[in-house]
Amino acid sequence: MTNPSLKRTIDPRAKEKFRIFIWTLFDFANTSYSIVVVTFLFAVYFKQTVVSGKPIGDFYWSIGTSVSMLITAIVSPILGAIADYSAGKKRFLLFFTLLCIISTALLFFMEEGTVFTALLLFITANIGFEAGLVFYDSFLPEITAPKNYGRVSGYGFAMGYLGSLTTLAVVFPFIKNNLIKESFPVAALIFLIFAIPIFIFLKDTRKEVARTQSYLRIGFDRVLSTITHLRNYKNLAIFLLAYFFFIEGVNTVIYFSGNYASTTLKFSMEELIIFFIIVQTTAIIGSLIFGVIADEYGQKKALILSLAIWIFTIIIAYVTSDPKGLLIETLSGSFSVGTEELTRYSFYFVGLLAGGVMGATQSTSRSLMSRLTPFDKKTEFFGFYSFFGKSSAIAGPLVFGTVSYFTGEQRIAILTICIFFIIGLAILSFVKEPVAES
Repeated sequence: MTNPSLKRTIDPRAKEKFRIFIWTLFDFANTSYSIVVVTFLFAVYFKQTVVSGKPIGDFYWSIGTSVSMLITAIVSPILGAIADYSAGKKRFLLFFTLLCIISTALLFFMEEGTVFTALLLFITANIGFEAGLVFYDSFLPEITAPKNYGRVSGYGFAMGYLGSLTTLAVVFPFIKNNLIKESFPVAALIFLIFAIPIFIFLKDTRKEVARTQSYLRIGFDRVLSTITHLRNYKNLAIFLLAYFFFIEGVNTVIYFSGNYASTTLKFSMEELIIFFIIVQTTAIIGSLIFGVIADEYGQKKALILSLAIWIFTIIIAYVTSDPKGLLIETLSGSFSVGTEELTRYSFYFVGLLAGGVMGATQSTSRSLMSRLTPFDKKTEFFGFYSFFGKSSAIAGPLVFGTVSYFTGEQRIAILTICIFFIIGLAILSFVKEPVAES
């Protein structure tokens, strides 16, 4: 028989910390998919093996990313309605999680020439990953108080980057032994193992909301309502437009960085591992530093700084990726290093810069969005924020892949990313940041 006094001695803060830890574990889990499939191994494997290294591989890859994000963007409002009105979020989260895990594991069977099947599996896995985030994010208000949303959300980002580093460490022996295909089911297994706790320990605390309409109708009504309300919040609308453009640049970097390093710079798998370790490590550091900058000097200034660094990073990536370029030849003569070798070394520096602002841009955008959004409409407008983020991942990769295909050079295509950051930065300059409360 349980002693009632033991129940009374349980510290509520300890219970909250436990819930937060379990919640962030899912972020740790799902990054095994994003780092292995989206950013690194399968992205490179698809280009080099499935499409036999042909330039059209970038175009196919961009089609896959754009289609998956388009579908997710379209269904997101409906999924958001389910998350708000249903007490069964875990069921939907489980469905999309398993969809991603199973599709990722099946990538093991992809080989040269299986372009359509490989794209179909990637699209399915990416929909599962992105759609699952709608339900995962909706747990945040249930595990902590509003005053801790930013901090707890940051913990999730940090755990995600830690998950990426851990996954890279696990799959490194497979990469070293040229067992690339075997890394896909390994990533799926890591996702499965670390996702299990959220389904066991977190409970749906929201009660089913009475409704007289279908979720489909509720989803469409919410979108129309948000658009109507958005007209009354010009400052917020300007920010969302800026966000659409600069987050497009971030998404394109995530989807094509691995392909760019392997195709244009001829990185080996070991070099790619080192590159992504640098990116993930500096992402953790950058998120912490920019969190301090945002608190001390304001979210808008921190965001502007991160976008300026992004633009500088893309330009550096462009000018240093040409071994015959003036800068590389000058530096090569000064440091007595071969131009090809110096080109690869330069991209490590690019990875350091990109990692430093990758998480910072996303987290600072979310915190600025929180300040711009009316308190009584946070759920409604954050649903639109999510919609902009997902739909923005359509054009960027598609433009990059198309330019790469028709020019035959990824180096030219990389400049398109810079354009998105410049447009986003220009629009962001018109956003008025609310005065901080004392």
